[in-house]
Amino acid sequence: MKFKLTTIAAAILLNPVAMADEADDKVKDIERLTVEGKYLSVNQSNSIKSPTPIIDVPQSLSIMTAEEITARGITSVGQIIDYTPGVNTSQGEGHRDAVVFRGVRSTADFYLDGNRDDVQYYRALYNVEQVEILRGPNALLLGRGGTGGILNRVSKKAQTGQAFTNYNVSANTFGAYNLQLDSNLDTGEKSAVRINAMYESLDNHRDFYYGDRYGFNPTARFEVSENTIVDLSYEYVDHERFIDRGVPTANGEPVEALENIVFGDPENNYQTMDADVFRANVQHTFSDSLKGNFNAFYGEYDKVYSNFYAAGYDADANVVTLDGYVDTTQRENLILSANLVGEFTTGQIEHTVIFGGELVNTDSNQDRYNPVFDSNSDDQEQFFVSRPLDFRGLTGTNIDGVTVTAAFSDINDDTHAKLDVYSFYVQDEIALTENFDLVLGARFDSFDIEVFDARPTELVTASKKDEEVSPRAGLVYKPQENISIYASYSESFLPRSGEQYANLNNDADKLDADTFANQEVGIKWDFENGLSFTAAIFENEQTSLVIDPNDDESVIEENSDVSGFELQLQGNLTEKWRITANYSHLDGENADGLALRELPENTMSVWSSYQVNDVFGFAIGAMFQDESFVATREDSPVLPSYTRVDASAYYEVNDKMRVQLNVENLTDTLYFPNAHSTHQVTVGAPLNARLSLVGSF
Repeated sequence: MKFKLTTIAAAILLNPVAMADEADDKVKDIERLTVEGKYLSVNQSNSIKSPTPIIDVPQSLSIMTAEEITARGITSVGQIIDYTPGVNTSQGEGHRDAVVFRGVRSTADFYLDGNRDDVQYYRALYNVEQVEILRGPNALLLGRGGTGGILNRVSKKAQTGQAFTNYNVSANTFGAYNLQLDSNLDTGEKSAVRINAMYESLDNHRDFYYGDRYGFNPTARFEVSENTIVDLSYEYVDHERFIDRGVPTANGEPVEALENIVFGDPENNYQTMDADVFRANVQHTFSDSLKGNFNAFYGEYDKVYSNFYAAGYDADANVVTLDGYVDTTQRENLILSANLVGEFTTGQIEHTVIFGGELVNTDSNQDRYNPVFDSNSDDQEQFFVSRPLDFRGLTGTNIDGVTVTAAFSDINDDTHAKLDVYSFYVQDEIALTENFDLVLGARFDSFDIEVFDARPTELVTASKKDEEVSPRAGLVYKPQENISIYASYSESFLPRSGEQYANLNNDADKLDADTFANQEVGIKWDFENGLSFTAAIFENEQTSLVIDPNDDESVIEENSDVSGFELQLQGNLTEKWRITANYSHLDGENADGLALRELPENTMSVWSSYQVNDVFGFAIGAMFQDESFVATREDSPVLPSYTRVDASAYYEVNDKMRVQLNVENLTDTLYFPNAHSTHQVTVGAPLNARLSLVGSF
């Protein structure tokens, strides 16, 4: 089995005529085909929900296929982000995926087959066909949020007429290991079952770190008729891991001398998460010019997050102040959605119209308890810095030499939120001429939330309803089939209840939703020699209403904006040499003129692979992240810039087995990739390697 090109590279290698012919075929048979790489998957799981080739989408986007994820030894969303332009990682307090999309920090703009996946956790990649990252507001087709961009995981689905079993077994130098199985069973001429399963034992360079992740995802496909396909899926998720929130800062930067110290309680810094997720999708062809997708999604989640962390640090006295909390979330998400894609002409003008709707019902219960130390009846206590800290099992010795004990007994929040959303959207892709396409659309969202504050001292209910219309417009000019030049405008919004529906307690929560507007101009160019180049210039502006500090009966607007440009180059330089290179430049500030947190001015990455012969190949990559601020304030500490070098090599034992070595941080650089707040800065992993056995039978 040769080390193949990813499907996106294969699509780019097609000549323009073949690309155009294939695009026509895909439109005619949308209900049957998912084309990774060239198209965003063209069924209900599609992030753009219409059969539009990437070159014709007036928006910046990146795709990483399952094949490329395996080849690079990637096991987390964060590793994909490292090599994607315009986005970077945030810490997520050590228990969740957190991405900064063009300067907008998010823990909820994640999707699974186009369905909102907003519970906070680390997402596994064992069952994905590809990962799609769209940048810029995306409210028209995905609703609220997505203010800086979104990340959509497209899941693997059962395939009729095929029988295969793939496996991936790997272990790294920290002691972690991973087992994955992907088996497709042909159960008849018009049905199939596919089972994806994983187990991962977690370990890394930090003291006390541990974890286990289980995933089990059976899917089934039924071709009910020539015009109807039904996909069913169930996924069980069981995650547990140690929570590490990093190290403090001093003198405006992370304290390198503390790189090996964990600031927490080894027995009470943990996360557990159990989930059951059901999905059903029906694809139906009504006629040659009208297709439909109908989707049902139900997810039930139960999560516990417990932690202590550094809330203060005195470098001269060698003293750290610990704070903490335990937080639980129980959430049920029900999403029903449908869309129709129709093609017709008016005179000489061709139209591809998508019309859809979505109903969302969410019940979310969250509570948080702060610790109380018996030494001071406060939620914070001071300890001398040592490795390890003298604090374990909620007991330790403070700086006065007194044995102290903490208990999570002070209720901070206890909210029960009910959310009802209904939405309608329409978009028309208009082929004005052979060279000009116009995209026009709008979405209406009704966002109705009710939050009950269940704290014994409160016992009050608050509610709020937002109704927003989010427009989108784009103009695409194609001087020739393999080049598109576009300009686009899009909007999105974020209700005041926030990403996790926490509360509506204060006056500011009753104000109108924050709105985001994005303007973008770009070019996409597929070269005949197998290279694809894209570039985009953009500006994303956020408008928020705040209470006037001089008149609490009035509100004023505050604006912040992020502008910049991105460059992407990917494809084959020669038959054996493939390259992916990205660069982004970002500049952003808030209404007070302060630079935004975790917004590096320059980021760049390159991944270059070379196939030496039929059985051996290697790759080397590097990523650079400029310095950025930990917080949006004048005296914010700075995350230093860094460069990390990675590499890989593989050997094909036979046509059914490959041995693969992936090395991260080849130069053993000490770096700090992200943070949550002033004294919670992530310590990047030192030199490490992962050995994998990848094959099929």
